[in-house]
Formats: sequence, C-alpha cells, structure tokens
Amino acid sequence: MTGPVFQRIAILGAGLIGSSIARAAAERGAAASTTLYDCDPSVGERARALGLGRICASAAEAAQDADAVFLCMPVGAMGRAAQELAGALKPGAILSDVGSVKASVARELERAGLHEVHVIPGHPVAGTEKSGPEAGFASLFEGRWCILTPLANQGEDYAGAVARLASFWEQLGSRVETMDAERHDLVLAITSHVPHLIAYNIVATAYDMESVTEGEVVKFSASGFRDFTRLASSDPTMWRDIFLNNREAVIEVLGRFSEDLIALQRAIRWGQGEALFETFSRARGIRRAIIEAGQDTAAPNFGRDADKGSADRGSADRESADRG
Repeated sequence: MTGPVFQRIAILGAGLIGSSIARAAAERGAAASTTLYDCDPSVGERARALGLGRICASAAEAAQDADAVFLCMPVGAMGRAAQELAGALKPGAILSDVGSVKASVARELERAGLHEVHVIPGHPVAGTEKSGPEAGFASLFEGRWCILTPLANQGEDYAGAVARLASFWEQLGSRVETMDAERHDLVLAITSHVPHLIAYNIVATAYDMESVTEGEVVKFSASGFRDFTRLASSDPTMWRDIFLNNREAVIEVLGRFSEDLIALQRAIRWGQGEALFETFSRARGIRRAIIEAGQDTAAPNFGRDADKGSADRGSADRESADRG
C-alpha cells in the first residue's frame, strides 16, 4: 500500500457511491482525511454514525481546503452544487464527479466558473441497486473501470492533476481509462442506460398486467424477470436525471434497438429460426466476453451466491445505482 494520494478529500453526497469512496479511501490509505456533506440531514447523521468521516453543515465547509472534491449526487444537481462551491475551493484543487453522464456534467461544471480549479469529470463504473450510506462497501471499485473524461485546452498543470486523480482511483482498486465525454455517453447508453430503461418498462408492463394474470406474474417470476426487477429498483431520481441529461445518445440507441426488435418480431412471426439462432448465438458470445474480461462472474444464479463484493458488483449497471 502506498501513501495517501490526497491529504484531504471531500465527498458531497453520502449515498452508495460516496460512502464507498469514503470507506475505500480509508481502508486503502488513498486519503489522509475525509469530509462529507449530504443535503439530507438524516443521511449525514447516518454517515456520521458509520464513522465515514467528518460530517459538515454545508458543501462549502466540506470542500474547504480539500485537495479533491467528489460530487456524488444525481447528475441533474451537479451544476447547482458546483456553483455553491464558488470561492470555497482552494487553488489547484480537483473537482470531479461520479455521474453516469459526462458531456452535460462537463458543461455544467465549466459554467460554474470555478477558476484555478482542475475540473475532471469522472465515472466509476460500479454500483448496485441499493441506496444510502449503509449500502456502501470498500471493495465496490475493486477490478471495476473508472472512466475519466478530461476537459480540452486546459492549463499546464492539468495533465498532472488528471494523473493524480487516476492514481487515487487505482489505489481504490479501479482500472482507469480516459475518453471523450460524448463517446462515454454513447457507450454507457448501450451498456447501461437503455438496459435500465427496458427494465423499468417491462416491470411497469408486468405491473399493469397483474390485474389480468391475478398475481401470477409475481408468483411465477423467472430469473430473467427477477433481474429486470432488480434493475428497476434503482433510484428513480437518479435515473430520471440520467435520461434527461443523456437524451441524444439514449434516443440514438433506442432507435437502433427498436429496429432490431422489429426484426426479431418478424423472424418470430414468419418462423425464421435461423435468424433467431444467429442473433441468440451472438448474444451468448458477448456474455462470454464480459466474463472473460472480469466484468462479471460465471457463477450459477447470476453470481448471487458468490462473495459480497462479486454479488454486489453483479448489477448490470454497476456504475450507477445511487449517487446521493
């Protein structure tokens, strides 16, 4: 274990991701001290009881003298939170976030006018469908990707700040990748956002059908539907903000998905077994590739009988079940 990357970090939002950062930073020595703030006083008190760090009365107080500040809240609230930090951040500090959408967050953080601060949007691709400070755990980021989307045309010290933030996430156990914000949003639209939208929709459809099936949808739910309900149990505020802030990429992917779904509908209607078999075979290949890449476990029952870290990281989204 190496020494602290940052002497002090501030975490604004003490939910699943924020509390996991606090736990991991303390356990792995990535930060010497941690301050936290949550806009919900009851969440802050729960974080205090868990010993996650020094709980502050305001975002500005938490961020004061911090080397790195992490916005761990729904993406729709990040612009306002950044504006509240004006004048509170020390020169040379890093301001980052953990949101599942990057282009809109980057624009909001830049608009906040935080001069002499290194704004580096980030996204740890890890999470569960659980919420709140009690749901966090130190191994959440172990082996998971953290994507950084640095801003263009920054000052001379910016590259060093990006490298320092990358080192912090690596010490928490993450693998770090940098990419363009728009590319990130398109990739996450297909790997996370649209799958969640489908899950919400199919569970809502099943709910509407309960009166017809007289409770049999719930009674006889198979593993596929159960996993849909797990995704659909994620924080609705967070997901509302994700779709509103990544609408262009989501709509693009939904268009392609709808076309492919219609093709499958035709294949079923006309008994085109070869077309169905080919599509299903490609899907199996992607599943094998995900397991081989270490992004999920091949354990039976979708890994729910594996250790806590693997099971919790088994959420199909991983990155976003709670941000505040």
